[in-house]
Amino acid sequence: MMAWHERVQTEKQLIRLGNASLYYEVAGTGKPLVLVHGLAASRRWWAKNLAVLTQHFRVYLVDLIGFGKSRRQRFVLDEAARTLVQWMDALGLAKADIIGHSMGGRIAAELAADYPERVERLILVAAPILPFGYGLPKGAWGVARALHRLPLDFLRVLVGDTLQAGSLNVLRIGRQILLTDRSNKLSAIQVPTLIIWGEQDTIVPLPLGEALAQGLPQSHLQLIKGVGHVPMWEKPETFNRLVLEFLHCPHSNETNSGEME
Repeated sequence: MMAWHERVQTEKQLIRLGNASLYYEVAGTGKPLVLVHGLAASRRWWAKNLAVLTQHFRVYLVDLIGFGKSRRQRFVLDEAARTLVQWMDALGLAKADIIGHSMGGRIAAELAADYPERVERLILVAAPILPFGYGLPKGAWGVARALHRLPLDFLRVLVGDTLQAGSLNVLRIGRQILLTDRSNKLSAIQVPTLIIWGEQDTIVPLPLGEALAQGLPQSHLQLIKGVGHVPMWEKPETFNRLVLEFLHCPHSNETNSGEME
């Protein structure tokens, strides 16, 4: 694992939820902050954020069912939000701030819509909540365009996590995400929400983020220049600063947008 992660000692836990087992790690003290990864991913995608965030929060890094150390189980996209709530119940987490990246953002948004009492503040990072308007071939081309710009250290993590999740599973779930339309849920999300997007994202293009910000009643869209689909890894210092400013701000319901270098 990377040096960024090795500096933080985490508690490693495996919990049984009905017929499934969910792996997660915990570190830091303070208010609970739950990090939810995306497709073909795992808790490892937050490696460059953990050292900073654990100075301010009790951070929970979850491996969704079917991914990371929760692998070899079938992932069901429409059940993922409910599973996270069951996990929170098991841990006695009445409420938490939640950050979701990509598919994890879609899941976090659904959790905030269906279980509003469980979310304090919400951060959505390149989250595919609205329909793409195209199918798998064009989506695959967007992924291919993104790969050449990703850092080498991240590509190693991506390949490992994809193999653990299974390529066929990733394709199956990816197709579901491309057909995602949760616009009917947006009006139910009433918590302060920060939307973070990489300006050069070709996997979940920026127009989807702009439309998402327009549809969320208490949202603030923040663009990060010079990065693609994984801003928390590509520009961790900027990402961490945005997260801390939002979560510590007493008035986080702004609707303006901005850009960060």
